[in-house]
Amino acid sequence: MTERTADAGAGSNITLIKWLTYLMFMMFAMTTDSVGVIIPQVIKRFGLSMAQASSFQYAPMLGIGVAGLLLGFLADKMGRKRSIVLGLVLFSLTSYLFAVGDRFAVFIALLLMSGCAIGIFKTGALALIGDISRSTSQHTTTMNMVEGFFGVGSIIGPAIVTRLLGNGVSWQWLYVIVGSVCATLILIALLVRYPTTERSVSAPVDLRRTLAMMKNPYVMGFSLGAFFYVATECAIYVWMPTLLAKYQGSAMLLAAYALSVFFILRAVGRFVGGWLLALIPWEGALTLLSFCILLCFLGSAAGGIDAAVYLLPVSGLFMSVLYPTINSKGISCFEKAEHGAVAGVILFFTCAGAALGPYAMGAVSDAFGAPRYGFYLATAYAALLFAGLAANWLFSPARAELDRRDLSEYAAAQSSSG
Repeated sequence: MTERTADAGAGSNITLIKWLTYLMFMMFAMTTDSVGVIIPQVIKRFGLSMAQASSFQYAPMLGIGVAGLLLGFLADKMGRKRSIVLGLVLFSLTSYLFAVGDRFAVFIALLLMSGCAIGIFKTGALALIGDISRSTSQHTTTMNMVEGFFGVGSIIGPAIVTRLLGNGVSWQWLYVIVGSVCATLILIALLVRYPTTERSVSAPVDLRRTLAMMKNPYVMGFSLGAFFYVATECAIYVWMPTLLAKYQGSAMLLAAYALSVFFILRAVGRFVGGWLLALIPWEGALTLLSFCILLCFLGSAAGGIDAAVYLLPVSGLFMSVLYPTINSKGISCFEKAEHGAVAGVILFFTCAGAALGPYAMGAVSDAFGAPRYGFYLATAYAALLFAGLAANWLFSPARAELDRRDLSEYAAAQSSSG
């Protein structure tokens, strides 16, 4: 199977396409990364345990993961634009339904449905990034920018929920606000002209092809990296507010805004991620950053809540470029015609980490009677992440494949743009 992206500048506004992609990621992050401030409200309202309340995290992640794995090929089969518009329409409709929900089971169903919608338009957007990139390095830089806007959404969403709750308004209205933003993005997506592609397909573009990719060592290697990174990151934004809820030390103000500090540092780090990766080879950069993350978790485990109030928020700075770089390099190992399916597989493992990681932490915390025990488990996630990235740095298994893709997939785009 081969694919050639036609002159990306002809008949399409690449800048507008990029901004549409940035805003899509910012929009859905406003909901997915607000669970840390929503969960305490849900626990009070429905009398839930920590493990039960974590369903507000794993339900949308399950939906995103299943849609990414089972429907990721739609971005290759239907085209980027159609899959993006389809996902955005489903997400907007589901978001508005939160306004009329009043039962825990209804909220879980809506979260699952919204996750499926995100999985559809996110795989389309990830495949689109490959279409408008001129090299694997530019792909990584763009992916870091995309995740930077995701980080902005992670700041805006919890801030809106906090403001709503402070005014006596239900957190459910966050979804109504986001649904309205999504409706605007649908109109933009319908008007934008996307890059055209010429394809030569030697195999059916279907679910069977996607599942076959799970046997590929590059797919599985980068997917496992995404799994352990996201499990580590979710430990912060899902359970850190609960861990710090009983903090009584001298850093009360920091404890109150710890989640916001984490998201701000993560967003800032992602915007400067391209600069860092230009200075240091990506394998070494990810190894160094994952080691710093591990130190933050080890320090929190050893020093208890008094250390965690400082170290856990700071870990966001080191997490900044890991996921977008892992995701980008995994996708870039393949032909552009396969980017939708590959992105779907990596997205599945991403969401598996986001669902299983916090759930296991909640279960461990319930079993031992305190959230700190869940963070001991999260420290193990961080250790496995570091071990995998250190091995990748030492052996660089994907370097030759990425160099080959620069010549086979991006050479034409480079020459036409130059």
